[in-house]
Amino acid sequence: MIGKINQFEDVRQLKLRSAAAASECSSFSDVLNSRIGEEERLHFSKHAAERVNQRGIEVTPSFLDDLQSAVEKARLKGAKDVVIISERGAFIVNVPNNTVVTTMSGNEMKENIFTNIDSAVLL
Repeated sequence: MIGKINQFEDVRQLKLRSAAAASECSSFSDVLNSRIGEEERLHFSKHAAERVNQRGIEVTPSFLDDLQSAVEKARLKGAKDVVIISERGAFIVNVPNNTVVTTMSGNEMKENIFTNIDSAVLL
């Protein structure tokens, strides 16, 4: 059993070395920092990505930056689940996981009730 655990650790080290060799990063710390950066970025759940496509909501890189900034502001205030309301629609975000859970267009927001939300950010 212990041998298997050590094998997994060795495999992870090999993967990190392989990633470092394959990428433009020159050191382990560069690879680690790039991986940490990926975890800090806002992600869309499968459900939210489907809703964005179905509803034709345009998500540009600059709009993603705005969403990320709104999530960071909510995080600083201690928010856990936030609705971010913009001209493009509403985005429900789980702050600890940095994940957009669902979206709705501006037309769909009318007469809808947001539940299990502890904060709101207006863009």
